[in-house]
Amino acid sequence: MAARTSPIKTVVVLVQENRSFDHMLGWFKTLNPEIDGVTGSESNPISTSDPTSTQVTFKDTAAYVDPDPDHSFQAIYEQVSGKPWDTNNPDPNPEIKMNGFAQNAERTTPGLSETVMNGFKPEMVPVFKELVTEFAVCDRWFASLPTSTQSNRLYLHSATSRGAFSNDTQKLIEGYPQKTIFESLEENGYSFGIYHQSFPATLFYSSKNYISLPKMKVKTRATYFALHNRTTAANDDHPSHDVSEGQKFVKEIYEALRSSPQWNEILFLITYDEHGGFYDHVPTPTGVPSPDDFVGAQPYNFKFDRLGCRVPAIMVSPWIQPGTVLHRPSGPYPTSEFEHSSIPATLKNIFNLKEFLTKRDAWAGSFDIVVNRSTPRTDCPEKLAEPVKMRSTDAKETAKLSDFQEELVQVAAALKGDPLKVVQNMTVSSGFKYVEDAFNKFNDAGQKAKKINGVDDIVSAVASGANASTTFVKNIFS
Repeated sequence: MAARTSPIKTVVVLVQENRSFDHMLGWFKTLNPEIDGVTGSESNPISTSDPTSTQVTFKDTAAYVDPDPDHSFQAIYEQVSGKPWDTNNPDPNPEIKMNGFAQNAERTTPGLSETVMNGFKPEMVPVFKELVTEFAVCDRWFASLPTSTQSNRLYLHSATSRGAFSNDTQKLIEGYPQKTIFESLEENGYSFGIYHQSFPATLFYSSKNYISLPKMKVKTRATYFALHNRTTAANDDHPSHDVSEGQKFVKEIYEALRSSPQWNEILFLITYDEHGGFYDHVPTPTGVPSPDDFVGAQPYNFKFDRLGCRVPAIMVSPWIQPGTVLHRPSGPYPTSEFEHSSIPATLKNIFNLKEFLTKRDAWAGSFDIVVNRSTPRTDCPEKLAEPVKMRSTDAKETAKLSDFQEELVQVAAALKGDPLKVVQNMTVSSGFKYVEDAFNKFNDAGQKAKKINGVDDIVSAVASGANASTTFVKNIFS
């Protein structure tokens, strides 16, 4: 049972991939001037060191994106500071100017600056247009770190990456040891569910609670691989995936929740793991608390005291007034911000959990303040607009894997006991088949162990053996 002070008993979280706030929602300022979006006057120079450099102005013509902009730690450093990362002369605390997006993009691929300095008109993302109009948007939600996918997703579940600010293959093998929000919920008597395609990214953790088989089954699920012969296209919004497929995915989830008898108890959050290299005009916050005092490896020496770029955050509930806009949180500290650690912070607040996970979620703002009505609405739309396909070509099954797809393959390799280098030269098609096969065998082995050991869940049935030795895991898949 949820805390008596909140009408929310179910929190649903969807985390999409690699889009900045201004790229997806910046032009929503034309719908609601209260939103801290764009006006069309924003620009970046092609060269930050040349006072006469050509300026690339932010436009409203975003559509299908290919190739994928750079969003590594080093690239983001340049994007937000305007100066390239210099390994020989590192500056861990650069002045934040938000003027290096075009420069970094041109260094990656000539002409890419026009892509990163571009956003969607509201009518191009009609599902978001309706949700922002009908419910709430937060225009100051940041990625937890100025880096790529894996480390930021760790903050969603555990409010720390334990010193990781890039893909750490060794930690993928071992599993991250920190306590997660799932364990905290279980300790306090609450249930949870994790919905996934091939297998969940929560397999990054060594805990037995990295996956739950939920009681309620929903037909919608995140799809990270684009294959032209599949009925479900890649819908995670990671370039080069079609954003219209992500819009369909959000629409399906919303409509499933809206038709649920639990609708009047639900708070649904949609956000993105990181900005994906796309422009945003709001300076990234500095001086934030490190969750656990880890320091990144040399020469970076990153102290986990800077947030990443702004990402979209939309909140949906019948307890929200139409057109609500959240800016900065009112606490718990004067410097607090909304970021991915706000998810465990909010769950602690709503469900009165016993303790925070780290110093970061203790600092992060709680977004349950978006619940701003005394009674639930009865006029929430039952159906949302149908998105229009943006991509005119078939999926590239022979394309190189994205960084997140590579990480999923490496987790699968760790489960199977294969060397992580198996990911080398994999395509989207072969990577998908490898991941699907790995989890299917893992799931089957768990079902067999469940029958033998008489336990209630699959992961508990195999967790002790899976953590005990790679050989045992390899035998499961043999």
